[in-house]
Amino acid sequence: MATNSTLKNQISNKNQGNNQVGQAQGTTMKGLLASPAVMKRFEEVLGNRANQFTASILGLYNSEKMLQKAEPMSVISSAMIAATLDLPVDKNLGYAWIVPYGGKAQFQMGYKGYIQLALRTGQYRNINVIEIYEGELIKWDRLTEEIDLDFDARQSDKVIGYTGYFELINGFRKTVYWSKEDIEKHKKRFSKSDFGWKKDWDAMAKKTVIRNLLNKWGILSIDMQKSVVSDNKVGSSDMDHLGETDDNIIDLEYTESNDSETTDKDAEQTEANFDVNA
Repeated sequence: MATNSTLKNQISNKNQGNNQVGQAQGTTMKGLLASPAVMKRFEEVLGNRANQFTASILGLYNSEKMLQKAEPMSVISSAMIAATLDLPVDKNLGYAWIVPYGGKAQFQMGYKGYIQLALRTGQYRNINVIEIYEGELIKWDRLTEEIDLDFDARQSDKVIGYTGYFELINGFRKTVYWSKEDIEKHKKRFSKSDFGWKKDWDAMAKKTVIRNLLNKWGILSIDMQKSVVSDNKVGSSDMDHLGETDDNIIDLEYTESNDSETTDKDAEQTEANFDVNA
């Protein structure tokens, strides 16, 4: 099995005539995604959509300088969570994000991702989360969680809170309301990274509301339960639950290269590292 020390030694020897190293396929994000072991796992989950999905991972990685500072294998592990949930990682779509935290990547669900997983259960007739502007909130009863809104009474573009709502096909309905202050308190208490909040505070606020609404009152499918557990877990995926440790992630500085050639030994090391996470 490949270890951090052996890989580092091999790379340090590349300028000393070691022909087995070089800018090997397994030491770049592009190379990791193209390695047989990694592609096999994505193909098992996504079938013929694997190439398109891994291309979106590489595009995301290349466009986010902060993400490039995270360990590449943690990026891939986080992307695997999105793959198993069949959610795109395109940051512009808002279904799921891969964000850096403490030198590693973490998977984050977007509020659209939670809504998508809820709809897939076939148990929800309606589900939504929206912002509430100044003047629209007439009354909110914290005990019964009944809300009275008048959208025609909007006074400005100032957002004062967010409300989430769903109705099940059996007729059960639930509405919740979070003031902007409540969301900010929740963020300070539970958020490990400001990355998503700085990128899109509104989307993260909606995610906070819809996640808590579904987690407390909704019908959770297996995928939804998994998403709640995996959300914000650093460098995690379904592979993490099999007992891997941080030592299994290669601790190197990775750079992109157009050189896609690799030696058999490097390919075996990449595959061994990914198999530990499998």
